[in-house]
Amino acid sequence: MAVRAIRGAIQLENDRRDHLIASTHELLAKVMEANDLDPAHIISIFFTATPDVTTEFPALAARQLGLGDVPLMCAVEMDVAHALPNVIRLMAHVETERTRAEIKHIYLRGAVKLRLDIAQ
Repeated sequence: MAVRAIRGAIQLENDRRDHLIASTHELLAKVMEANDLDPAHIISIFFTATPDVTTEFPALAARQLGLGDVPLMCAVEMDVAHALPNVIRLMAHVETERTRAEIKHIYLRGAVKLRLDIAQ
């Protein structure tokens, strides 16, 4: 089994805590479904949020989905003037039989603009 990194992002409509948690749930669920992942396959998840996202840690949503034993980390994304606002990004390290080319990276809502080359 190989270790692979899966990227994903979602743009929030606003910075409300309930919306952030629901949106992060949606992103995680789609990443797991698209890549046929079981929680046992997840090694770690690194989340970033743009500086305008301040109401909650995205890792809380992962814990609520039952990933409490997975190492999770959150950080603030670089504050670049032309960056897309209200974005949660993730990079999950997973164990999988899929090749790098078979990995499905998930970009939702406005975040699709971030990686048109790999967005599903």
